[in-house]
Amino acid sequence: MEFTEVIKNRYSCKKYDSRQIEKAQLDAILAAGRLAPTAKNLQEQHIYVIQSPEALAKVDALTPCRYGAPTVLAVAFDKNNVFTYPGGKRDSGVEDASIVATHMLLAAYNAGVDSCWLNSLDPEKAAAALGLPENEEILMLMDLGYAAEGGGPLTNHGSRKDLSETVSYL
Repeated sequence: MEFTEVIKNRYSCKKYDSRQIEKAQLDAILAAGRLAPTAKNLQEQHIYVIQSPEALAKVDALTPCRYGAPTVLAVAFDKNNVFTYPGGKRDSGVEDASIVATHMLLAAYNAGVDSCWLNSLDPEKAAAALGLPENEEILMLMDLGYAAEGGGPLTNHGSRKDLSETVSYL
């Protein structure tokens, strides 16, 4: 698929059917995350694939936003393996995990899989519920699956502000 079509048409799916995505599609999505750039190439991300009924029930207890997706990815990063920026007030963990997640969202659409970025959750409670190591922080959960009948982009999906409203040249 043409990249401009991927970024134009990818949307946040909020209604999934129960079909499991194929392993080849999941592998392509995970590989796209692995290829994402990270600060100093630290690659501090860790992706958890959640598909078992028990693990999905844990996700449902954490957030109302699974929307019936048969697969959820937990995108986490190792807090002890991040680049600390000059000044010591910020590090690369959240941004690196965000780039990884974005790569996977776009790869999902390119592979014919619908997705949704979930951040309506407490990351600390999510990490504890999923049994993640103490050094890992969850950035987000990502629904993956196929849109159910009646699913699709919101009616305002194509509405965008003019570049003059969102870009300034200095």
